[in-house]
Amino acid sequence: MKSNHNMSRELTRRGFVRSCASTSLALASKPLWGLSSINAAKVSQSSLPQMKFSLDQDWLFGGKVSAQLEERQFVNVTLPHCVTKLSWEGWNPDSWQDVWLYRRHFTLPHEMANRRVFLKFGAIMMAAEVSINGISLPAHQGGYLPVTYEITPALRDGDNVVDVKVDARFLNVPPAGSPRGPRSVDYYLPGGMIRGAMLFAVPHVFISDVFAKPVDVLQPTRRVEIACSLDAATSRNNKLQLEAKLLDSARIVSSARKEVTTSTAARFDEKITLAGLSNVKLWDVDAPKLYDLVVTLSAAGQSIHDYRTRIGFREAKFTVDGFFLNGHRLRLFGLNRHELYPYVGYAMPPRVMQRDAEIIRNEFHCNIVRCSHYPQSEAFLEACDELGLMVWEETPGWQYIGEAVFQDQVVQNVSDMIIRDRNHTSIVIWGVRVNESRNEQPLYKRTTALAKSLDDSRPCSGSMTTFDKWQEEWHEDVFAMDDYHQAPDGTVQIYPPLSGVPYMLAETVGQRTYTAKGFDNMYRRAGDIATQYKQALYHAQAHDKALAYPRLSGVIAWCAFEYGSPQNSHKGVKNPGVADVFRVPKLGAAFYQSQVSPDLRPVIIPNFYWDIGQATPHGPGKDAAIFSNCDQLRLYVDGKLHSTLDPDRKNYPNLKHSPFFADLELDGANHHELRIDGYVAGSKVTSASFSSDPNEDQFFVAVDDAAIIGDGIDATRVVFRVADKFGAPRLFASGDVNFALTGPGELVGDNPFSLTESGGVGAVWLRSLRNSSGRLTLQANHCILGDKSIVIDVHPDTGAGRI
Repeated sequence: MKSNHNMSRELTRRGFVRSCASTSLALASKPLWGLSSINAAKVSQSSLPQMKFSLDQDWLFGGKVSAQLEERQFVNVTLPHCVTKLSWEGWNPDSWQDVWLYRRHFTLPHEMANRRVFLKFGAIMMAAEVSINGISLPAHQGGYLPVTYEITPALRDGDNVVDVKVDARFLNVPPAGSPRGPRSVDYYLPGGMIRGAMLFAVPHVFISDVFAKPVDVLQPTRRVEIACSLDAATSRNNKLQLEAKLLDSARIVSSARKEVTTSTAARFDEKITLAGLSNVKLWDVDAPKLYDLVVTLSAAGQSIHDYRTRIGFREAKFTVDGFFLNGHRLRLFGLNRHELYPYVGYAMPPRVMQRDAEIIRNEFHCNIVRCSHYPQSEAFLEACDELGLMVWEETPGWQYIGEAVFQDQVVQNVSDMIIRDRNHTSIVIWGVRVNESRNEQPLYKRTTALAKSLDDSRPCSGSMTTFDKWQEEWHEDVFAMDDYHQAPDGTVQIYPPLSGVPYMLAETVGQRTYTAKGFDNMYRRAGDIATQYKQALYHAQAHDKALAYPRLSGVIAWCAFEYGSPQNSHKGVKNPGVADVFRVPKLGAAFYQSQVSPDLRPVIIPNFYWDIGQATPHGPGKDAAIFSNCDQLRLYVDGKLHSTLDPDRKNYPNLKHSPFFADLELDGANHHELRIDGYVAGSKVTSASFSSDPNEDQFFVAVDDAAIIGDGIDATRVVFRVADKFGAPRLFASGDVNFALTGPGELVGDNPFSLTESGGVGAVWLRSLRNSSGRLTLQANHCILGDKSIVIDVHPDTGAGRI
């Protein structure tokens, strides 16, 4: 490509179209047009060489822009990346509140010549100024959604340079903006290039977006209505063909073709319908069947471009009588999720994001998750599609809705969110309101109308904190309440559903102090033991009382994982999660872990630590809860039958599996052992044992994955904890853990790690090195309990699709 050093520093869309029409790749003369609605990850080429190239590797991080470093002083990093080094607690917003510089050099692959070239960023927290070869592209605001630029006329032969100035300050951009500063938002916003980057090339006319909408799913006449957006660099009236194919692996389920004449407009839309789908399998939470959809653009009988996505067939309806999936009533059973992680903020790779979905679906047995309070990683959503985990996705924000400019950004975020994610079968509801914000009718009429215009197949909602004037001022499809009120006896109470509208709970429990006003219950593993005992019971009470109302669609409780927050937190970590920041279940998770059929997995999980020590000198006490899906439990202390228990259906009459309660107040003179046997239909199906003798404790280390990819990006979690001789967690365990890593990887986390603050449990992540393969060995040493090691394989990165 030819360079033109005399051109203006900015380019226009009109100038670009003119340059393409003459087949010249010389630069035009005005501001470069930015494109924000292309889902680049789904754009692909058929019958042409690979046209997508990852830019996740080989970034140069220059630190703060104000430092004015020379490039030789920059640090090599991979994406995703956080601008500042973090621990797992004690985050300080001042550490990222600045403007930071990233740089990437690349040489355009020869097969991209004479094609339109685009640069896509998955998300940049919180705003960005991007330039290519010194030419400024339109500034982007917002930290959770993609931005895509056409860079064709700015490219040159040889070395091309992309500069990204990441503004991580507290800007007037959702969810920030409040004049009260970072403490006004209930989650931290650590900056960086928090998702990947990509370069892709397309023909001069290509498919920029596809929305595939299944219609009449429960009827034999079901079909897929496909809306295709085409983008043309020229206004020639070329004869083109569109073909859509629905695939089940390699088998063609249905196909359709139509002739297309290019419009004089730069963008135009076409529709095509797939029928003959009477035999497709429905997507369900227990059988999440997905199909591949390929839409191909051809000219003169030759394929020039295709667009690929995955879809499923399901009908999800919120009605005044509850929620129905594929015509069958299903109670929503879920948790909210924040995407913040220890050590890196939002900047974890896809494998780690997907693991969160697996925990929520397979360990906590939820059928729905709320992406609070922003659109989350596509890797997470893809995992939800595959696992049968339904999703509430919502626009970024937290209470504050600002003035006109801020509200325009809310509207833009709703648009970008829906366009990016509307082919995800798992998404069953759009959150088009800023979380817990006031009823700003003009704004929310705009966002609701926009959502309906982009996707009329899903309802709209947003979390509410009051019923005041709802009949006059609320106008979405599903009324979703954040219900944190208490019963007179200090237990969780649930409001009855409003009449005449679909109704659900978007939040409940959290850190609410149900025996008093406020949200001061700190469910820290290293915190007050009596408080820890309450968490699972409060969650059980919330779900049980909600089930008493047949018209209530269900409950998405607060929340799955602890997260970094300046509000109601301990050393910057907020503790409402039923799992900690490391994604390790706390006592609070016991309720969720027990709500599964014993045919799949019999479960016995005490809502206590088996400890006879300073904090619990007489053991767990008189009303010790045990969560199980068994019919009956038999408890043995020191080998002798202590008690036989039935589930407490009197106080928890509506749960699938009610908790058990035991009198476990002991003399405290000995190191007692506890065994719990579980019975279903009179047969023993499982057993769990616990030791109170700390002299027999062990150091436990486990890794999530046996192998990762040697690309410098992929990572896996290593969990470590102090456990009793049977593997059960030890109350208030402490000590330092030191790590030694050998092989092609690096440790992401604190080294050494003090277990005192975390309550005896922690985690680090192992990330591969670039262009590496081999065996990665982590040696973990507990200062008292000795060494444990784990080994994982690092598989070679094929390098396909990277430059």
